[in-house]
Amino acid sequence: MSSTRQKGLREGRPNISGAVPENGGVNFAVFSTAATAVEICLFDADGKTETDRIRLPEYTDQIFHGWIPDLGAGQLYGLRVHGPYTPEAGHRFNPNKLLMDPYARAFHGDLQWDPALFGYQLGHADKDLSFDERDSAPFVPKGIITDPAPQHFEHPRTSWHDTVIYEMHVKGYTKQHPNVPETLRGTYAGLTDGNLLKRIRQLGVTAVELLPVQSFVTDQYLADKGLTNYWGYNTIGFFSPDSRYAHDRDNALQEFRNLVRACHEAGLEVIMDVVYNHTAEGNELGPTLSFKGLDNASYYRLMPDDPRYYINETGTGNTFNLTHLNCIRFVADSLRYWVNEMGVDGFRFDLGTILAREADGFHNDSSFLRVCRQDPVLSQVKLIAEPWDVGPGGYQVGNFPPGWAEWNDKFRDTTRDFWRGEAHADALAPRVLGSPDLFNHSGRRTWASINFVTAHDGFTLMDCVSYNDRHNEANQEDGKDGSSDNRSCNYGVEGPTDDPDINDIRWRQCRNMLSTLLLSQGTPMLLAGDEFGRTQDGNNNAYCQDSPISWLDWSLGDRAKELEAFVRRLTALRHRYPILHRARFLMEAYNKELDIQELTWLNANGGTMQPDEWKTAQCFGLMIDGRSQPSGIRRRGSDATVMLIFNGWKDVVNFTLPETGEGRWKLLLDTNIPENGGAVEREIFPQSYKYVVTGRSFLLLELVGRDPLPQTSS
Repeated sequence: MSSTRQKGLREGRPNISGAVPENGGVNFAVFSTAATAVEICLFDADGKTETDRIRLPEYTDQIFHGWIPDLGAGQLYGLRVHGPYTPEAGHRFNPNKLLMDPYARAFHGDLQWDPALFGYQLGHADKDLSFDERDSAPFVPKGIITDPAPQHFEHPRTSWHDTVIYEMHVKGYTKQHPNVPETLRGTYAGLTDGNLLKRIRQLGVTAVELLPVQSFVTDQYLADKGLTNYWGYNTIGFFSPDSRYAHDRDNALQEFRNLVRACHEAGLEVIMDVVYNHTAEGNELGPTLSFKGLDNASYYRLMPDDPRYYINETGTGNTFNLTHLNCIRFVADSLRYWVNEMGVDGFRFDLGTILAREADGFHNDSSFLRVCRQDPVLSQVKLIAEPWDVGPGGYQVGNFPPGWAEWNDKFRDTTRDFWRGEAHADALAPRVLGSPDLFNHSGRRTWASINFVTAHDGFTLMDCVSYNDRHNEANQEDGKDGSSDNRSCNYGVEGPTDDPDINDIRWRQCRNMLSTLLLSQGTPMLLAGDEFGRTQDGNNNAYCQDSPISWLDWSLGDRAKELEAFVRRLTALRHRYPILHRARFLMEAYNKELDIQELTWLNANGGTMQPDEWKTAQCFGLMIDGRSQPSGIRRRGSDATVMLIFNGWKDVVNFTLPETGEGRWKLLLDTNIPENGGAVEREIFPQSYKYVVTGRSFLLLELVGRDPLPQTSS
């Protein structure tokens, strides 16, 4: 296919990746170390007809590049790349396959599964060693050339120690919301509703963490079963917001920007869940959609002794090669794009250990982590690692470098275990303090621990207290998918029940775990819907359920509304008492000058916990004296003395409120007393008072009426 544009073709520039309009044309630059030629394929407005095919004229420093005249924003395009098809050597070039530009900012159309998508002949005896000559263009999304315009965003810039994260799914959050116009439900535009964002902010949330919104693919095996990759952990377009969440699919990019701006106006930061550990192309038997046909041997980690096969440390078929300089550059370019041109405030990295894998395993000063730490843009946003993968040595909680926060699954597991009676004070105590055993090194702060009890993956909070076992039959995998280790308890009946006693303990256990989450040191992450007791009917792996199983049900009953009010009360208390979310780790040291013990662990008799009590006690207290902070760094309310009481026993405990030498104890919170508008705070108790702590309940108290601390130099 010849082109009249070939006559005006120029050398262009190799140092601006992707397709960038400039000077009445478009500059194209495509990386490949082993390709022999790269062609730009242009398509008509509906993406069905290829109108031009132009070979890029120059190759500089492993970049194919050229400037094509008379092109501009809105043009649809794809790539064809020539080179050796030698899978045994790691090369899978096939110009019959139209490739998606990794740097494309937007795409037109959806991927349609067809045998032509594969670089080899499906069903051939030689499998991927065979070669397929069918054209895949009719089945591949086409890139849309976009005209970059200067962007400005008013970032909230919430400090880490004030951050409360809310994990949510763009579609599932509004799909059934009665106050969102039906045509906007499940879209970026639907989530910009001011009242909706105001509600999120009133929960005490400071940041929304969006499940993947970069363009992704629904796996063929799911599509064949009528299911979908609902969570989106199968990315193929790392610069483009997925158009399935757009009200106007051809305007997804701007709709996402509008969502970010709306969140910022509501005082909310936007954190993106991103998947740079693998792509949607699978293993050697997967399709050829982009990276595999551009430079398979560079973009993916291949078996050193047999590069036909992929190293699979993600469990998804392939592993992105973040030891290769250009791959690191690609990911860093993508991240900076989402910050600078889309306005996001941070990232949560799926299977983040992959990012720090060198040839010999995990390194907390790996090339990619060092790039992030020195980058003037990325070093200033929130970076959160999921610190595990399925490879050898893949569990690395607490081992990421300074500047990073990490999901802390030990907080999740221990909190669940304690409240169902399977853990004791010795296990819960470090989690309540921000897990210093894991994070108190290298100058890291408490906020490095992202505390959570539930997340998208696993039971919801209500399901944690309603089911002993997973119920994933809707996933069509014989109920065998998802974790069988849920650390849950149904308290006598599997699933919903009319038994009032069981329902009472279930709702109270929700309050107990939410209290532990939101009043512990560290950064709390709340799963959307847990604030009102959302259920997935026992499905703990709803990754493929674009259905009411995953969508939030907004028909809230009285107890659901009561729980939501309780969450607002928890976050208000967290904000009122900065000592509950201090950046610096609390210490058990005694300050002789001020005559203050910063923190004291208490037994039910009001005395100091003894060594032999830690491994058996399920009822204990933590008293924190905020006056121990240097006066120069105190914030309003930070000098309060508060006490947290945890009773994991089934039975009532007469807990003796400790002697402190002055003041009286004011009850701020008791999970046995449902939310009552704050009236509980009128209750004042003397020291040495025996408070009747209900079985399986949590208390928060403040010491009031105490003489002020003498002023000292900081």
